[in-house]
Amino acid sequence: MGEPGREQLAREELSWHRATILELFFDLVFVFALNRISLRLSADFHSGGLGFTQAAETLLLALGLWFMWQTTAALTSRVHPDSRPGQFIVFSSMAGATVMAVSVPQGFEGRALVFAGAWVSVRLSRVLLYLLVPRLHTGGSSLPGLLSLLGSSAPWIAGALVHDPLLRGGLWALALAIEFPGFVVGFRRWAGIQVAGEHLAERLQQIFLISLGEAVFVSGRAFSDSDITFPHGLGFALAFVGIVQLWRIYFYRAGVVLPQAITAARDPARQSVGAALSHLVLISGVVLSGVGFELYISEPTGRPEPNWLIAILGGPALFLLGRAPFELQVFGRISLSRPLGLLALGLVIPAGWLAPPVALGAAAAAVLAGIAVVDAWHARQRRVEPPAPLM
Repeated sequence: MGEPGREQLAREELSWHRATILELFFDLVFVFALNRISLRLSADFHSGGLGFTQAAETLLLALGLWFMWQTTAALTSRVHPDSRPGQFIVFSSMAGATVMAVSVPQGFEGRALVFAGAWVSVRLSRVLLYLLVPRLHTGGSSLPGLLSLLGSSAPWIAGALVHDPLLRGGLWALALAIEFPGFVVGFRRWAGIQVAGEHLAERLQQIFLISLGEAVFVSGRAFSDSDITFPHGLGFALAFVGIVQLWRIYFYRAGVVLPQAITAARDPARQSVGAALSHLVLISGVVLSGVGFELYISEPTGRPEPNWLIAILGGPALFLLGRAPFELQVFGRISLSRPLGLLALGLVIPAGWLAPPVALGAAAAAVLAGIAVVDAWHARQRRVEPPAPLM
């Protein structure tokens, strides 16, 4: 970082390739945020299972946090984080995300207004920043984005003030439905072609690695809190294998060449949005897998809990569901191993009513390892494939 305020406001092409130290500092908040989401999910499973209502509530909270990260990463691909406006965007987002993360355990209950208020405050501060700093006016229309910022604020606050959880969920879902397409359209018009594609790709890689770190953290904590017996050790070993395979499958090879895919795309902004959506599913799968690791490490030989299948098998399945369109975006195709992996995980589901949790964990790890082996075999049989983005 140079001296604050002396850097150029907009990123120059050569500086787009790497994230700044300030952005990495910002990501530390999401280590904490993902941990809060994991703990909320884990508590729901241990208290009798994750029902539809609990899942929907946690999903809305996670989407709010994800959108905070995504919009900040997108804005700093156009506004340099080392400029004063860029620092304001990053630090205000850090503060808001921290408050939102603190609120997650009771985010749909007693702390709903704190969660929503933090998010709305950050969004309104961005509107004021845009109005007060003429240099942020790039020539492209930002009206759709500004309207979505303002229009989604009312449902967020109204949802936090009502006492009916169903109505609160509906209003918050409406807020997300307003702000996401509005931001996408507004950002594309405002940024134009001046999107730091390689920078955005690196930011997505970094947040994915943070989600893997969260899986390592919850697995290690579960093993540390256990009696350290052989079944617990086996569960921890399976979790470690699973984490390594998630990393391997992501980075072979779409994750590695994502920067080139975005840069080579006909519409880098649209390609970036598509990649961000795929990463939302990928990261959700990793976080849910981490909860599954915690479940079968803490109670490896416990009685079968069919509801735990949502985490133990559903986490890897969700990851593969995100990996397939991600590969399509980068290479214009989907490897057969992805749908076959989903099919294999589906075939294990009936065992959930009979087998102990650690056995289901072993099955999930075996499926992921099988996909990684197939990927490695293909890598030896074919030449290095360049990206062929669809957009």
